[in-house]
Amino acid sequence: MSVPRTDPAPLDIPRGLAGVVVTDTALGDVRGREGFYHYRHYSAIDLARSRGFEDVWYLMFHGELPDRAESAAFAARAAGPRHLPAEVRAALPALARAGTVSGPLAGLRSALSLLGASAGLRPVYDIPAERRREDALALCAAVPTLLTALHRLGQGLEPVEPRDDLPFAANYLYMLTGTEPDAARASAVERYLISTIDHGFNASTFTARVVASTGADVAACLVAAVGALSGPLHGGAPSRALDTLDAIGTPDRIDSWIRGQVLGGGRIMGFGHPVYRTEDPRSRMLRSIAQEFGGPLVDFAVEVEQRVEAILAELKPGRELHTNVEFYAGVVMELCGLPREMFTPTFCAARVVGWSANILEQAADSKIIRPAARYTGTPPPQPVPPPDRPRGSPR
Repeated sequence: MSVPRTDPAPLDIPRGLAGVVVTDTALGDVRGREGFYHYRHYSAIDLARSRGFEDVWYLMFHGELPDRAESAAFAARAAGPRHLPAEVRAALPALARAGTVSGPLAGLRSALSLLGASAGLRPVYDIPAERRREDALALCAAVPTLLTALHRLGQGLEPVEPRDDLPFAANYLYMLTGTEPDAARASAVERYLISTIDHGFNASTFTARVVASTGADVAACLVAAVGALSGPLHGGAPSRALDTLDAIGTPDRIDSWIRGQVLGGGRIMGFGHPVYRTEDPRSRMLRSIAQEFGGPLVDFAVEVEQRVEAILAELKPGRELHTNVEFYAGVVMELCGLPREMFTPTFCAARVVGWSANILEQAADSKIIRPAARYTGTPPPQPVPPPDRPRGSPR
């Protein structure tokens, strides 16, 4: 017989929690219908155009932009943890060998766990806010070192030690290539990194907050976020957007290729976003950065963008589809000399700051995140069947 429910029935909510408000945040928001998003109370794009990465990192952690003295002090504090402990450096070759197929993000999960253990990180539940912030700062500073070292080791190259005198983006490019970047490339990558620090309650940010709500240490929260980012439905793939340009090949094939994809129900990588219903502001900024470099790749990308929108308007009237952050991010990173397998890890090197800010905010709230699920299986309780007789036993 069935037992009537005595607990409240779960609310009727959309699949995937789409549009459901799960908490309050002072870190920022995405306003998809307007094509706008912000960090704290500043436009994220305005920040990318006018401030350095470390200043925006400070804003996310402290709630306000630093003055010149605070900016210099914070940059100096964030440079020290770029250098990895000996026990972590010693483990990186094995992690790189194990991740020859999966790449640096897979190795980063293990490396972050090891780094957290070697630093003796304690649960955020047990430590004061300032200690949590210092733990998060150290891990954010180390992530670019870990990612570039894992990549280089996977390519049979020696890791490049970080430099304390270079800003975040320039140091990242230096560790990746072994050469100090010119100002134009460092600036382009820095603006990209700032624009991807945070972006609402996406899957990896929400994952980080769920783990933080349990009181776990910062490294555990970040490992969970990296795991969520690694999924192809979330992490994005700027390299796949470039693959689209490669597949089209030449301007004379643009229309036929796009029409084939649209009429065949295929996806056009680098277009569309689950939140924006207008142009992605990150794509708009990255297009302008690409055009600063100029060249055949940029001209081709702009032409493809224009033709996709025009053909969609013809074949699917009323359905707006614009470039997302991946499309021009891939173009910009290609122009700056980053290998395609490092596009998503580069995104991660920035997003770790946003995850950490969310972890710090969540840690200030002792309520564990514990949603409900709607059971749809066979009505319980059913009679428990007896075990099968052993094979070969007499009947």
